[in-house]
Amino acid sequence: MSLTKETYKERLVDDEISELLKLFGAISIEGPKYCGKTWTAFNHANSAVLLTKSDNPNSDYQKALMSRDLIYTKDYPELIDEWQSIEQIWDDVRTKCDEDGKCGKFILTGFSAPVDPKNIFHSGAGRICKLNMYTMSLFESGDSEGIISLMDLFNNKKIASNLKNKPSIEKYADLIIRGGWPASLKYDRKNYYRLPESYIEDVLEHDINYDGINRDKEKMRMLLRALARNESTLATNEKIVSDIEEYATEEEYQVSRNTVSDYLNVLINIHLIKNQMPFSEKIRSSVRAGKTAKRHFIDPSLACAVLGLKQEHLLKDLELFGFMFESLVVRDLRIYIEYLGGRIYHFHDNNTGEEVDAIVELRDGKYGAIEVKLGVGKIEEAANNLLKFSNKCMKKPSFLCVISGMIDYAYQRKDGVYVLPITALKP
Repeated sequence: MSLTKETYKERLVDDEISELLKLFGAISIEGPKYCGKTWTAFNHANSAVLLTKSDNPNSDYQKALMSRDLIYTKDYPELIDEWQSIEQIWDDVRTKCDEDGKCGKFILTGFSAPVDPKNIFHSGAGRICKLNMYTMSLFESGDSEGIISLMDLFNNKKIASNLKNKPSIEKYADLIIRGGWPASLKYDRKNYYRLPESYIEDVLEHDINYDGINRDKEKMRMLLRALARNESTLATNEKIVSDIEEYATEEEYQVSRNTVSDYLNVLINIHLIKNQMPFSEKIRSSVRAGKTAKRHFIDPSLACAVLGLKQEHLLKDLELFGFMFESLVVRDLRIYIEYLGGRIYHFHDNNTGEEVDAIVELRDGKYGAIEVKLGVGKIEEAANNLLKFSNKCMKKPSFLCVISGMIDYAYQRKDGVYVLPITALKP
């Protein structure tokens, strides 16, 4: 029996959840708020406990405070939502998985690290499998036609496909401002910005103190703005601090210098930002590969919300639009490659400054290099950049690809470089 209602929109992660429930006693789905974790978990559960903090004596939360035994139904899989509200549940679940060794007993959902890790005595290794979940990709939300698979590129399949609908630049602005939040799909376009803006305010009011440490709301806001201004760029901690300095008093700047590392870790732990790590594949010795991670908001809509951007602002600043479009593409590529069991990276040559926007790598070590360009005018330059990168690699990439916005067909150039719109892609 499924608890999910007919309105549920299937997610890519559904396949992995079904598989992991056959292999582990429990799974823990982690990710940002509002990305659909609970709704997706309902799709796989036969019973559910909702541990949202409440004063209602009949709530699951109050029952669990009285005795945690009151919440375990034995109607498996059992969903325990917001399990971090009572951290000891982790050890309970681990113990119950050991009792009979059966798989598929629990699904845990939550968005942040435990309030006090000292309350957890066991890692859960071998019993509880952690699974990352993100906001919706364009394929999941129905905004990508999915006529080209990422695996098609790894398999060197010849492609020549036309989209049924060519997205306009206004449409891309809408997709960026709306983001991949399931709840936003039913909004009209003039209200797309509301959920991301509400999310940021909720983070500043509550989530930045998730571990019991009081942090300065306004200084965190300054950090978020600096990160948003540097979205899709290689901004070191020093660059972020320097950016803050331009908008802060000397006193605020000194504080930000001392606290920026802690604040960044908080944003990672509450799934607000995600690092795109540098690619470490062997390349020729004359190349000094960079070691700086790219920081991305978990969804481009959040970067726009921090800066107060709406669709019209992106259309008036095409350079900024380009950075946010790259963030949109990286979000989708991360979802697709992780669905395939791989990881996403970026590449930067410290000697020449040459970069590759995204490297997607499978478990077996095969990888592809991808450049992202909003307009068609930069496709030739991007393709040449990819060919230069490939020439420097000791182990050649399986494919080279330029992902663009303003084209309505996917094709392969004579030099082998794929060119396709992001609205054509699926895993």
